[in-house]
Amino acid sequence: MFAHLSTDPAPSLPNILGEFGMASASNPRMTLNEFSYRKGTEIYGEKEPADYVYQVKTGAVRSYKLLSDGRRQIGAFHLVGDIFGLENRSEHRFTAEAIVDTTVRLVKRRSLELVAKSDAMVAHNLLSMTTNNLQHAEDHMLLLGRKTSLERVAAFLIEMDRRLTAAGVMALPMCRRDIADYLGLTLETVSRALSRLHELRILGFIGNNQRQIVLLDRQQLASLDLQN
Repeated sequence: MFAHLSTDPAPSLPNILGEFGMASASNPRMTLNEFSYRKGTEIYGEKEPADYVYQVKTGAVRSYKLLSDGRRQIGAFHLVGDIFGLENRSEHRFTAEAIVDTTVRLVKRRSLELVAKSDAMVAHNLLSMTTNNLQHAEDHMLLLGRKTSLERVAAFLIEMDRRLTAAGVMALPMCRRDIADYLGLTLETVSRALSRLHELRILGFIGNNQRQIVLLDRQQLASLDLQN
């Protein structure tokens, strides 16, 4: 399922927590691990013990649930630098899967919780991570409640533009099926919406698979996102 890249203890906790968006000056040593997963490989499953907290080092991860009728609902995309797998209970609520070949860092959740008891900065950052996850869930709920498919796709592109764009190009690691399952739309509807945005000269495509996107008119795209 995975290739174990490293189990060397990190030189100190500040370095580990710094990589997880947390830093502190006086903590005991901890172990930081790295694992690599091939495209489509499960990182953890729904209802499995939530023993670790993860950060994407390279690649991208999707978190999803399979509904009773067999449909898949993607709850979040985790990109380079993103932290995921932090739960408010003992089990994972979603399945996490590598979208492309991916490497993640991980630390034991219990270790972070123990450190948080004596380190106010770590406790604050764990709370911030939990709050950010809640905010994303609320934003996604609003996204799924939008009236038109064009508004949903516009909101998705604005989110990815904020998180992915480098040198003016948005390189999407996810396919249109992933986008559809994230937005609660069909694959055909997502394709039509992207084609419409292209016709309106709001975006352009690079490459045959059309996963590299250039946003030509961010202002017009934002006007389609009614939550902005």
